[in-house]
This record gives sequence, C-alpha cells and structure tokens, in this order.
Amino acid sequence: MATYLSVVIPAYNEEKRLPQSLAVVMDFLKKQPYESEILVSDDGSRDRTAAIAKELLKEFPHQILTAPQNRGKGHAVRQGMLEATGAYVLFTDADLSTPIEEVAGFLAHLEEDQDVVIGSRALPGSQVEIHQNFLRETMGKVFNLIAQRWAFKDIHDSQCGFKCFRREAAQKLFSLQKLDGFSFDVEIVYLAQKLGYRLLELPVIWRNSVQSRVQVFRDPLMMFWDVLRIRSLHS
Repeated sequence: MATYLSVVIPAYNEEKRLPQSLAVVMDFLKKQPYESEILVSDDGSRDRTAAIAKELLKEFPHQILTAPQNRGKGHAVRQGMLEATGAYVLFTDADLSTPIEEVAGFLAHLEEDQDVVIGSRALPGSQVEIHQNFLRETMGKVFNLIAQRWAFKDIHDSQCGFKCFRREAAQKLFSLQKLDGFSFDVEIVYLAQKLGYRLLELPVIWRNSVQSRVQVFRDPLMMFWDVLRIRSLHS
C-alpha cells in the first residue's frame, strides 16, 4: 500500500526530546487507517540524535537523513520534504509545540481542495496554551508584519512549525527554496502564493517550548534580512 502521510521532523541536538516526541507521533500514526512514515532530518547534530532516532524507529517505516554540518532549520526541513514519499507531507517541530493530532483537520482540507495548509497561532480559534515570553511574542508579531509587507498577503502567522502539503506542491516549493535559516517559512509561503497554490491558514493548539532553538537577539536580525531578500532571490 502506498504511503499516505509522511511526517518530517527537523532535529538538531535533540537526543533528549526526541524519544518522547517520536513515541507520541508513532502512537498516533499507528492508530490511523492509512500507511505513514516518519523522516528525521538531522541537521548536523553533535549528539546522538541520528542514532537514537534510528533505534527508536527501527520497527516503523522511516528515513533518517543526516547533514555533515549544521546548516539551519530551513535546510533540514527541505531535505526531509524532498525525500518524503507520502501523498501528503507534514513537517512539525521536534518539540511538538502543535500536537500531532492537529494534522487530521489539515488532511481533510488537503483532500478536499487545498494544496498547502499551515498552522497559525494568531487566528480566532487558535489555542495558545503556553505563551512565549513577552519579548519573543512581540518580536514575532513585528516580524510577521514585515513579512506581510514584503513577502506575502493575508497570512497571520508564517512561523508556526506545523505545515502540511500535497506531495506535488511540496516537491515544487522546496525544490525552489533557498533560505537555510528560520525565515524559510516565509519563503515557502511567498512561493506558494506566487505560484498560485491554494493555501489555507488554520488555527491550531500551540504550547511554547522553553527549549526553543531560536536565539532571541541573533536569529531575528538574520530573519529580517532574509525576508528583505526573498523577492530578489526569486525574481
């Protein structure tokens, strides 16, 4: 039977969080009526992330992808999305800030009439159960306003790490993606709108992880610069 859903999990030095997250994802997928696979895309981890993932997933359909050095979340996600074999492809953060169960609603819309469905923490109906600190939330809102000005329209939250695609759309979009850092989400949304894909933003449950990999002062500056470059990268 063909793979219906691929779940891509980018990971960098995640040997501590990964066991619990993979257990939760596997438990959910095993209960579904469809065939699925899990892809762990290891972004040059210096710990045992890849080895632990391989051991935990040995009895479940999976792929372990590794990079020789740390390139960034955008690179790790791209690597996984392009190797996925499912008819639908989800990428989700290793901390499962958005519960894996949310994918059911995404798949319903993709099966019906959408090409891309992205999670949002900013829509009515979103349930942010654990917030980021005030500084990070404020910077996130400012970042999204800049992204709306320069890269896309009518999207309230481009940075939620829970997005699902028809495989054909994923293959096209991620083959064009060039940014390796955290701004790759903006680039993917920009490309989806530019190429005319049907894109839907859905409210999700979200619980902030205190172990976020985002460096509060360094990464936002790089992200702002990347957003300003997106149009020129794809002109």
